[in-house]
Amino acid sequence: MQTLTKEKIVFEFNKNNKFNYSVQNNEIFYVETEDCYNGQIKNENTKRKDIDMSIVDCSVGPIEVIGSKAGDILEVEVIDIELAEQGVMTTAPNLGVLGDKITDFDTKIIKIKDGFAHFSPQIKIPLTPMIGVIGVFPPEEGVHCTFPGSHGGNMDTKIIKKGTKVYLPIYVDGAGLALGDLHACMGDGELSGTGIEIGGKVCLKVKIIKEFPLSLKNPVLETQDSIYTVASGKTFEETIKVASEAMTNLLMEKIGLNFPDAYRLLSATCDIQISQVVNGIVTVRVRAPKLHLGIQELN
Repeated sequence: MQTLTKEKIVFEFNKNNKFNYSVQNNEIFYVETEDCYNGQIKNENTKRKDIDMSIVDCSVGPIEVIGSKAGDILEVEVIDIELAEQGVMTTAPNLGVLGDKITDFDTKIIKIKDGFAHFSPQIKIPLTPMIGVIGVFPPEEGVHCTFPGSHGGNMDTKIIKKGTKVYLPIYVDGAGLALGDLHACMGDGELSGTGIEIGGKVCLKVKIIKEFPLSLKNPVLETQDSIYTVASGKTFEETIKVASEAMTNLLMEKIGLNFPDAYRLLSATCDIQISQVVNGIVTVRVRAPKLHLGIQELN
């Protein structure tokens, strides 16, 4: 099983980037990643103001998925996430939802041990490892890894964890998969501007889908019990509308409902959830429970 090392990175999802790695359809492989700060913060003496911000939020890749073509769907299954021995959280003026109340830069190193993030001697947080950045080449010229979009990118969605399948529309032959920005723990919203940022190693399986039963214009996630439509935009209003319309269309296509019934079922059973609010573009998701909809799996 091959391991794609963390040395070959990109700072934007761009169809002009040359492939650094390649994998086969249905291949299982590992990807090593640095944290979102590209490993620059080793201890609490280093503050956010001290690091080179031009090299943060990089992603490992691009990865060519051999045989994938524009118009296909890429299924990326997260088989496992292994974390480094410590993570980091920084605070800085104007960073995050309450950043206006922060007056100085501060760094907190958080040890990872025995299934917990040791936030303090009194507080241990159960680990919830997830992938912050995962995506493919976008249709436009280039999108920095800091930002999300229809291609995926920095969705900072805590559902992208072990056992989740991520479905991404392929816009460019070869797909151009890239990922990074792992978190040991992160709550919905990522309200302070960071989760527990950490390096690690991710085990993935990719699958090319030539005939997908749904029309995908944005990422879709699938877990054992739920389906999520994901959208990103400048305002909550427009983003919620896009994600809700995607889920309504999914219900129409997957279980044969007309629009009014799909809309009603969405309102009765589905949840609007916030993924992140911290990079100038908000990301939301609509969750549909499989049990209530009679859906076993998407593909």
